[in-house]
Amino acid sequence: MEVKDIEKLVREIRREHGLPDSPFRIDEVRYDEKNDKLFIIAHDRTDKSVIIGNSLVIGKLRERLGVGQVTVYSNLDLEIKRRKLELAEKAVKGTKLEFLLPIIEAEKRFPPREWPDVRGELNTLIFLSFNARALVGFAEKLGLPYKAVGLKYAFPKLNYEPIEGEPRELFFPDEEKLVKIAKGKGAELVLADFPFGLTWRGDIALLNPFRFLHIGFFELKYLFGFDWPTIVDKNALIDFVVGLTYEGLMESTDGANLIWRAWRRGR
Repeated sequence: MEVKDIEKLVREIRREHGLPDSPFRIDEVRYDEKNDKLFIIAHDRTDKSVIIGNSLVIGKLRERLGVGQVTVYSNLDLEIKRRKLELAEKAVKGTKLEFLLPIIEAEKRFPPREWPDVRGELNTLIFLSFNARALVGFAEKLGLPYKAVGLKYAFPKLNYEPIEGEPRELFFPDEEKLVKIAKGKGAELVLADFPFGLTWRGDIALLNPFRFLHIGFFELKYLFGFDWPTIVDKNALIDFVVGLTYEGLMESTDGANLIWRAWRRGR
């Protein structure tokens, strides 16, 4: 698929639906034949917004092309990701987390995403926070031996040991509590939706793999799936969404949909 062909289709779709004939530029198009995914690399974020067109344009484009998924990134998005990955690489070199280095290298070449076969051997504690299914999926993908804990009744479809806690912890996990639990279970690594990528508490690593690898919410849903928790602190959800959006890990439309869903459910 040529860049000029995609640009022509985007213009046609925008005109057909009464959208402004805004200028935009596509730098590159990559097609992942194995997973039937098309990646459009826009020049900057303004170009990206024009191509997405409030999700309408990108949806119609996917239909016209007959592909399974179309995703748009800007060159700025990818450059920010690469720089964060360079910092991630330095952070794990010489530590017990060096097994993540091949994943970091693979993410530098994204898109598409092609992870090598990596096996971690660290005993791991997973706290089932907002991206619970993705956290479990990540641990299983890397072959990490893990035990999962989570708030009572929060994720009825997942198997885990229930612990006491406040709903806010689904979005902002209690680090000290989890370190204490990890020590009791002999875990050297804790996975959760921490508001940072990686930090250490003595010999225990606290890792949010998705911030660490700069993988956004939209990508996580397609990689590992998503389960809506039965308990939601709506104010904490707003803070969580704002933080991810600010860091470029969540599109504003996805964030708005999550907040609307929480209010609609009355939780």
